[in-house]
Amino acid sequence: MMFQSPLACATCQANMAAGGGDAAGYSIFFLLIVILAVLGGVIFFMARMMRREQASLDPALQDDYVRPSSTTHS
Repeated sequence: MMFQSPLACATCQANMAAGGGDAAGYSIFFLLIVILAVLGGVIFFMARMMRREQASLDPALQDDYVRPSSTTHS
């Protein structure tokens, strides 16, 4: 027993049943690859910027880190 999908018109529903399901699956897979490629590029670029900054940072320009004291003042 098949039910009518209220999310698509009759033409779109008939085309999906006639082989359009593969195209939808391929398009989702393609978009997933594009998103992962862009995300990988952003992560690579950020990591590269961090490494290059650390390599060319002048030690005289670094702030001295002062660890906060663990004693509490009452």
